[in-house]
Amino acid sequence: MDRPSATPASPSPASPFLTVAVVGLGTMGSGIAEVLVRAGHHVIGIEPAERAAAAAVAALEHSTTRAVEHGRITEVERDAALARFCTFADLQAAAEADLVIEVVPENYELKREVFAALDAVVKPGAILTTGTNALSVTQLAADTAHPERVLGLHFFAPAQAMKLVEVVSTVLTSPEATERVTALVRSLGKEAVPVGDRPGFLADGLLFGYLNQAAAMYEARYATREDIDAAMKLGCGLPMGPLELLDLIGIDTAKTVLEAMYAASHDRLHAPTPLLNHLAAAGLTGRKSGRGFYTYQSPGSRTKVPDDFASEDELKSKGEAQRSETSTVGTTAGAGRTVRRVGVAGSGTMACGIAEVFAKAGYEVVLAARSLEKAASAVSRIAGSLARSVDKGRLTAEDRDAALARLTPSGSLDDFADVDLAVEAIAEELPVKQQLFARLDKVCKADAVLATTTSSLPVVEIATATSRPQDVIGMHFFNPAPAMKLVEVVRTVLTTDEVRTTVHEVCKRLRKHPVDCGDRAGFIVNALLFPYLNNAVKMVQEHYASVDDIDTAMKLGGGYPMGPFELLDVVGLDVSLAIEQVLHREFRDPGLAPAPLLEHLVSAGCLGRKTGRGFREYARA
Repeated sequence: MDRPSATPASPSPASPFLTVAVVGLGTMGSGIAEVLVRAGHHVIGIEPAERAAAAAVAALEHSTTRAVEHGRITEVERDAALARFCTFADLQAAAEADLVIEVVPENYELKREVFAALDAVVKPGAILTTGTNALSVTQLAADTAHPERVLGLHFFAPAQAMKLVEVVSTVLTSPEATERVTALVRSLGKEAVPVGDRPGFLADGLLFGYLNQAAAMYEARYATREDIDAAMKLGCGLPMGPLELLDLIGIDTAKTVLEAMYAASHDRLHAPTPLLNHLAAAGLTGRKSGRGFYTYQSPGSRTKVPDDFASEDELKSKGEAQRSETSTVGTTAGAGRTVRRVGVAGSGTMACGIAEVFAKAGYEVVLAARSLEKAASAVSRIAGSLARSVDKGRLTAEDRDAALARLTPSGSLDDFADVDLAVEAIAEELPVKQQLFARLDKVCKADAVLATTTSSLPVVEIATATSRPQDVIGMHFFNPAPAMKLVEVVRTVLTTDEVRTTVHEVCKRLRKHPVDCGDRAGFIVNALLFPYLNNAVKMVQEHYASVDDIDTAMKLGGGYPMGPFELLDVVGLDVSLAIEQVLHREFRDPGLAPAPLLEHLVSAGCLGRKTGRGFREYARA
């Protein structure tokens, strides 16, 4: 669909390009075109499919109409913007462009053909860019007549909203071309992050390994798709779960990126999990096809509909079958046990947070520490936290007083004799936890549920320190416990259905979201989070990108609330290293081996915020 040519308005003063050609008007291409048009550029849209070209024009008309309705632009400005966008079916239309942005499908031969045709069409000073995030920009440039003018320009979807653009220079790219394109990106109000040419570049290089592991976790029936997605959203504050995101990106696209990453790294974590291959081969590519990990109302819809594809019932029945084969302990179906009184063992930050959560939910709570003084101090800290909630209007003074009245400090586990649920929140050391559970076994009544809050240790090894392992379960709260909604419910091969149901009922009363997972290192969140953090450290270690650029890329390109190095410094490098060591020991995968740079920083005592120095330096209090 062609629009009559019009004299372009002047772009922003900082921009070095007046006319830009966008080759390929799919979702990404039309989004980039809109960003450029609204920044004042004359955009030549090149798209052989008439329907796609018409859709791009309609999208611009719709967005500019909404901008007028919301008072962001005038009718005159809208008409001028629409006049700056022309669509054509032939690459010859790029002859007048100062810059070309190619956004055709991720197929090397197709892109090579496009660039060969552009070589014969564009003017000598024009710069050619590719929007690939998986293919070699260097190889693409080398196959052109002027490789010095070719570079990568990787926008993120949706281009109108996402602030990150990766500017990919090759060993053949002229510095002037890089500088001009970087200036353009900044003139659009985007953050330009310079990266070298390797599959996935920076953000996707970290993101797709994580997505692949999530798909593998689901394929292994370790957890349901809903629980995996909920865990990463509620446990890490991510805008989308990994399986939802794979459906949005396109499973075929993810497979292509991962294959390119694996070819370069030979890291098994980058090898597309078989499920991705099977879904792509079946045409179940996600939202665009109407079905991927989830089923959607129609192709292109974001609305999920019920289906029987790896449903909760299927996973539950499979889990019950596995337990019947491996467990010698009978399970009890039906309702859970009654819980009125709770014991919390520990006096640290997590123990205090958990005790506060239970007290606010109406449970009678005994908080036991090594001494009565430590327990009383912990209750005092809880009182301070409750007072702050009152000051912020999140809690009434009456509810605060009632919660405090339900808290009883104790210097002895003997006071757990009548609790219905005992929750351990002490040091993350297996022998220490085993010793505590042996004591709980002797002290607690016969029908009490015993829960550990471990984030990385084998729950079954803690359970077998007791004479009743069937009553032991993991309840992994996230810090800060009063604010974080997620609880990973970790069931061993010995845990009964009744105990699992009891914990789910308790979580509901606590207003927490429980997700079920099996007893293996990292559970859901840490098993997906820490390899991603470790890979970020490897990027810095290999001098591929800086700490600041990686943090910026993941916040702006991935929608993460914190960059990986901000998070590592908050969690503590020693804690992070310990979790990564546990994951490596459990799965024996070379790709999970802790990055040497992380080990060196821990050895040097640079543990993050708590020591004043980690990946960054911090002012001491």
